[in-house]
Amino acid sequence: MILMAALRAFPSLFHGAALRLLFKTLALTLLIFAALGGGIWAGVHALRLHFGWGSAGSLGGLAEASVTALAVVALGWLLFRATAMAVMGLFADDIIEAVERQSYPAAAATARPVGWGRSGRYALASLARALGWNLLALPAYLFLLVTGVGTIALFLALNAYLLGRDMADMVEPRHPALPPIGRGSRWLMGLLSAIAFLVPLVNLLAPIWSAAMAVHMLHGQRKSA
Repeated sequence: MILMAALRAFPSLFHGAALRLLFKTLALTLLIFAALGGGIWAGVHALRLHFGWGSAGSLGGLAEASVTALAVVALGWLLFRATAMAVMGLFADDIIEAVERQSYPAAAATARPVGWGRSGRYALASLARALGWNLLALPAYLFLLVTGVGTIALFLALNAYLLGRDMADMVEPRHPALPPIGRGSRWLMGLLSAIAFLVPLVNLLAPIWSAAMAVHMLHGQRKSA
């Protein structure tokens, strides 16, 4: 069922609603990271001036830019998934409604709108969970680097749980009468999504694909019952 839901989610990437959502999600995510980069640069600049580190002029500016770039890249690897999914949560109804209207019209007709207020709360909760757990796991990520694969394995295991919960939270409130997605299925959905987030370029489409997969999982689970 998981693989079927994942495969059925691929055509949703080419839906008009998906393309609009992709633009909004990427634009807002990039804006957030641009603001983060600006904040890091300002902090590095202030620290350098305060402690007198490095030389003045262009060399000092180059050092600040290098430190900022490295920090943004590192944080991007750690936080892109969390930020993109949180942003996606704000607009998830667009793609979820489009997938349901196309594949499950009867369910779409009876769906309960989630609304901006609840979507905002879900997005903030998703971001807080992802940041909190991944920051707590950061020492383990660094320690496991020596194993070659340990860091990736831990990242996938932890974020599979977090993503599976996020995906379920996007679709289940629209259909409170349906049984929730099981814990094992949530984790497997999250694992596929976490793997997609590790692949360059594919990770840009991962939030939309994840939301569509959750729709097919929820309704496919009902059909198979």
